[in-house]
Amino acid sequence: MGCNKVITQILIFLLMVIASTVFAVKPIKKNVVKNTTPDLNKWLQQSFHKDALNTYVVFSHELKSRKLQDDKRIKPSQLKQKKAISIEENSRIFIVVVDAGHGGKDSGALGISGTKEKDVVLNIAKKLMKEINACPHMRAILTRDGDYYVPLRKRLMLARKSKADLFIAIHADAYFDNDAAGASVFALSQHGASSEAARWLAQRDNYSELGRVELDSLSDRDPMLRSVLVDLAQTATIQDSILLGNNILDRLDNVSSLHYTHVERAPFVVLKSPDIPSILVETGFLTNPKEERRLIDPAYQGKIAKALRQGISQYVNQHAVKGA
Repeated sequence: MGCNKVITQILIFLLMVIASTVFAVKPIKKNVVKNTTPDLNKWLQQSFHKDALNTYVVFSHELKSRKLQDDKRIKPSQLKQKKAISIEENSRIFIVVVDAGHGGKDSGALGISGTKEKDVVLNIAKKLMKEINACPHMRAILTRDGDYYVPLRKRLMLARKSKADLFIAIHADAYFDNDAAGASVFALSQHGASSEAARWLAQRDNYSELGRVELDSLSDRDPMLRSVLVDLAQTATIQDSILLGNNILDRLDNVSSLHYTHVERAPFVVLKSPDIPSILVETGFLTNPKEERRLIDPAYQGKIAKALRQGISQYVNQHAVKGA
């Protein structure tokens, strides 16, 4: 009986050894917490068309590039002091295209004593060019430097070819009421912007010319995205145009009376560059005898040119600070 008991205990012991070998408990591993932060690129690839991702990447690189350029150009001490950045501190050449209205076969408005608008505005444009070129890091380009006609669209093409930062069209007004007087400034109207956006979107060849909006990476299957990008560019451009126009009105107010005290909006063709801030300045009314005499006076023309340049300089300084 005692022998059977010993044998039973031995068998139990052996079973326990076998069980511990077969059903050995594996060591417990710590759970590794995976990074749950979504991958933005993968999310975009899953959610949007590939072209939208390309646009996102292009815009991201452009923003980083501009930020690096601004950091190099602006010293930390300048940011702490919130000091306005002068034109001299901006290393980039700022191109201003000055457009003397009319010319050649197109005389423009006629004064009471026969003064031709095309002659007055060309003289002012040349004086403005000298004013601008006298400023460090600024350069002016005339759309015409003589008495000849330049088609309106060609004036815009010249501005784009010159990589212009600003476009200033100079004119002189006329009205049936000889008492009408004063200078005024115009920026592009929303109607003009909408029609120009449609024109750009309808002409594929224009995409490569739109310098501040990257459309080349988008396929023809993305008309909505193209439309949004052009609209964004035009909105920003019109806002800059109004800022420039207000600066110039402030300066002209010291030289001449103002026909309008705020920037007016109109669908002038020469204002329709989607990415170049553009304004049209009416320097006065040739149909007003008093203003006609002033507008043909070289000294007064020089005052107008200086006021325009001062408004442009103020805009450039504001633009530099805004970029910071």
